[in-house]
Amino acid sequence: MAPDRDILPRPMNAAEVIHIDRPKTDSKIFAHTRWDVVPAIAGLFHLAYFLAMYFLFPYTPLWMMLIVGFIYALMINANINGVAHNFIHNPFFRPSWMNRLFGVIESIACCFSQTYYDAVHMQHHKGNADRPDEHGETIDWISIYKHGHDGEAENPWSYVFLSFFRDNPAAIKRELAKRGRADVRWGTIELTSFISVLLLMALIVPTDPIGFINWRYMLFFLPFFYLGHCFSYLNGYFRHYGANPDKPIAWGVSSYGKIYNWIFFYNGYHAEHHFRPKVHWTRMEQFQRQIAQLQKHEGVRVINHAHMLGFLDPNLPQRHRKSRRESTATPVAS
Repeated sequence: MAPDRDILPRPMNAAEVIHIDRPKTDSKIFAHTRWDVVPAIAGLFHLAYFLAMYFLFPYTPLWMMLIVGFIYALMINANINGVAHNFIHNPFFRPSWMNRLFGVIESIACCFSQTYYDAVHMQHHKGNADRPDEHGETIDWISIYKHGHDGEAENPWSYVFLSFFRDNPAAIKRELAKRGRADVRWGTIELTSFISVLLLMALIVPTDPIGFINWRYMLFFLPFFYLGHCFSYLNGYFRHYGANPDKPIAWGVSSYGKIYNWIFFYNGYHAEHHFRPKVHWTRMEQFQRQIAQLQKHEGVRVINHAHMLGFLDPNLPQRHRKSRRESTATPVAS
């Protein structure tokens, strides 16, 4: 596969070309690199953890299950923003049936539809956290500016705790229909799969003998399921808060912590990711070094904390009300 070639805007010479070498492999299983076995195993581990939590609940003290549930919430965040995210941009497997199967696995583990997430995320990249137009609409369905005022980002806490309820499945399905029947069908399969698993968990108590109506487990599980998705939106908010929606190279906010990026498969390099979404996670550090000079010139925002802790950043831009015209015309300070 030939390397991607992207002409960089100034201040670099307009003729200068960045060569992004995409990983290649002769594997009959993996499409890009055998290193993708790592996020694939992480996805499988998340599914195993999700199922183990259900079977352990009747026999484990509540205080311990609360810790297990909180870890599950953190895993939803890490999966959506790490494994599932990279799987959207660079599907791991060469056989298409393996990608579809892994999509079902991800859907059950995170209790959503991987294919529906794909549609929402691609819409995110079309708009890149854009500000509302004159009709109050954004291209990006999950833009932090969509429910804000006067061109300002929405309050982070309303974004974090309300975004879960703002998804529009009908609009997502219409977007999938533009791709063809296959994605609509697989989206339905994924939704049916995770809903069926949750219904079985709600109906059957895994004890000896088997019990029925597992309301205690659902009362335990659902808050952590919701919290995990809130953590994901918290990540998403600070991956764009303080970025510049008007500059492609500064569409995102980056965080370069090693452990953070190992866990999230380099989605911390978020300005780089929005600038070139197809760069594989194993090439992200190399790509950042190639464009570092341009990023510095354009004022790309970088924070020291993981995005989920972005509110702790000492240089966090202050939210203030001003006109949309002023907000659009004035770049966000880095």
